[in-house]
Amino acid sequence: MTKFGLKEQLLTSLRQHNSVEAERVDYRAIFLSHIVPDPDNARFLPSVIISDEHAKQLTSRKLSKRQLLELYKAENKVIVGKACFINCCEKGSEDWKKAADSIESIIELSKHIAVSELIHAPSIYPLGNGQYQILTGHRRFFAMIYTFGSGAAAQFKVYDRPPLLKSTKQFQENASRVDLPQYGKLTAFVAAQLELEELSNARMQLGQKKLTVRDNASLMGISMGAYDNYNVLTRYPCVTELYERGLSLPLTKAKKVVLDAEAEYAEKHQRQLFNVLDKKEINRLIRERLSGDKAPALKQDKPFQFKNISDPNIVKQLFECNILQMNVGVDWNALDWNNREEVNQAIANVISYLEQQASQDSAA
Repeated sequence: MTKFGLKEQLLTSLRQHNSVEAERVDYRAIFLSHIVPDPDNARFLPSVIISDEHAKQLTSRKLSKRQLLELYKAENKVIVGKACFINCCEKGSEDWKKAADSIESIIELSKHIAVSELIHAPSIYPLGNGQYQILTGHRRFFAMIYTFGSGAAAQFKVYDRPPLLKSTKQFQENASRVDLPQYGKLTAFVAAQLELEELSNARMQLGQKKLTVRDNASLMGISMGAYDNYNVLTRYPCVTELYERGLSLPLTKAKKVVLDAEAEYAEKHQRQLFNVLDKKEINRLIRERLSGDKAPALKQDKPFQFKNISDPNIVKQLFECNILQMNVGVDWNALDWNNREEVNQAIANVISYLEQQASQDSAA
């Protein structure tokens, strides 16, 4: 569905119902061969699903992997069939590694499916001509293909029509799943955010109120706290990129890294709002902290803080005198000039001494 098409459909639904009409769902058995994955979904495995006959020929060595690749034009994709997975991505590439990890987790999931029913049925919606597309549950769908073959039937949660807020629905149904990789959750959140922005714009175009942050969180099916977590983590592109490349840090800890980097940068550069260049630099700092096994701490570079001076004559004396020769209770030879607390205290002693001298001169 194009962005323009989504906006038009949202406007139509809002005009007719004053809201985005809820889709009807039911549960029924559908043949796996009638279902296709969603190529725009973050959970999608670039795949080609083969017939049970070809899968049988492969496992009995009557058909080679090369022959299957050419037959299904599966270059840079993954061949999926009953009891077979073939990773046809370029070996050693990032795509190959991601596919290999996905295959391993799907095979592990298939072992459970083989002996017990799925607690959460994958959800699908009609495309027409008897075909359906996966909305949520891509891993479960591939695991069922691997376990039972494409000719088998399985239980699905079936929407009566394509959901208007497809990305929001995907995030809503997947957000509570602890087994989903962080990368998938972050990209799903971004997609849902863009979709809800379209809904908010459509509402405003019809004279309705724009969606609030609380509205967005409610439509996504998450708490305000969880919404804030996702919102912080998706502010800088490096976070999602690193999770895509295998970062396994808990999201709450990654959020702390982001907030610490922002706070330290704001203090160092005396910023209340960040411009594009600020965000680019913060993105670089966050990447540095998250890239290693242990995130390196940002360099502490706090400004010196001198005691407040109200008398301009004291300022003049500070520039005129050699404070290193003053007897103000400071061992200047032993002072650590890299220690800001020590330097701040030493300067405070000098200012207090000058103020005391000025007070005595005034009294005399």
